[in-house]
Amino acid sequence: MVDNVLRDGRVLAPRDDSDKAIVHFNDIAARDERVEVVMLPIADGLTLARRR
Repeated sequence: MVDNVLRDGRVLAPRDDSDKAIVHFNDIAARDERVEVVMLPIADGLTLARRR
C-alpha cells in the first residue's frame, strides 16, 4: 500500500520534485508486470499492489 499517490491532483501538473517523484513511482508501478496495481481515489490517493 502506498498513500498520497494523487498529491491533491498535483500529479497532473507536478510543482516540485516530490510531485515528480510520485508521478515517476505511479508510472513504474503501472508498467511493472510483476504486480497488479489498483489506485483508489480516496483523499490524496491510495495505491494497492500485489504480486502476481
